[in-house]
Amino acid sequence: MRRLISAVATLALALPAAAQTWHGASQFNDDHAFTKALVKFDELVQKYSGKKINFVLHKNSELGLEKDYFAYMNQGKAVDYAIVSPAHMSTFSRAAPFIDAPFIFRDLNHWNKVLDADLLKPIADEIAQKADVMLIGYAGGGTRNIFATKPLHNMNDLKGLKVRVQGAPIWSRTFTAAGMAPTVIAYNEIYNAIQNGVIQAGENEAAGVEQMKFYEVGPNLAMTQHAITIRPLCFSGKTFKTLDKNMQQAVLRAGKEAGAYGRQIESSEDEQKLVALEKAGKLKRIPFSDRAQMKKAVDPVIEAYAKEIGADQIFAKINAIK
Repeated sequence: MRRLISAVATLALALPAAAQTWHGASQFNDDHAFTKALVKFDELVQKYSGKKINFVLHKNSELGLEKDYFAYMNQGKAVDYAIVSPAHMSTFSRAAPFIDAPFIFRDLNHWNKVLDADLLKPIADEIAQKADVMLIGYAGGGTRNIFATKPLHNMNDLKGLKVRVQGAPIWSRTFTAAGMAPTVIAYNEIYNAIQNGVIQAGENEAAGVEQMKFYEVGPNLAMTQHAITIRPLCFSGKTFKTLDKNMQQAVLRAGKEAGAYGRQIESSEDEQKLVALEKAGKLKRIPFSDRAQMKKAVDPVIEAYAKEIGADQIFAKINAIK
């Protein structure tokens, strides 16, 4: 009997440890920049850790929407990593949606410099502390415009426009300041809401317009260029705490690089996608002549909001970057 126990013990030691399984989530399919960034994260973690991980990436909203992914990571169940809009982090950090607010960045170059300078660290620290979700990298890079049922050329055309915005208060306030009538609607309900006349417009980057086929119900894309997206690559703090130091370092390194990879993809594909959609006759890009006027109307709201949520120092640092 002792020999049998000894043999079983020896065999157990000889067998390789079972690979961990981590679950990721994306609202989109394989072609979307977010999904590609998450796949890159999978590859880099295994490369830097030297360990085999079973990555199960749930795509096409199989596990719900980004707000659900963040809640799951906060609870330490169902989702270990995902890319999530900052708007869904406002419960834990009032400043989080601010990093993605309209007219924060002058252009793509300014946006990149802000991310490289790690100016968002105070917000990431607050989310890690209060939500137990880590922001380990930053994807995004798509320039957001307004898609609508009618052409929008100037500020006058925006008056009273029923437009869908993200749930964070800053979006409703800024769009109201620009003369529109914003309303919060779930991302997966935008198409039907426009189709049924509940709203006349929405706003999104090219990848979202293409993926969700918003051009079918809102074929007029007003080139307001009102925001450049930041989409944090998030990792569950509860999962992270279970990892050894080598694996933790691999996750942090992979997250940063996968985020940069996602940014490069989305920012470079943005124009290509719009050109392709326009050539196919699926949408029409409408020049927007009053962008400077729109920014001027929104600026006081952004400044006041930054002060209200304690992000005025971060805002000042963002503006100081040339």
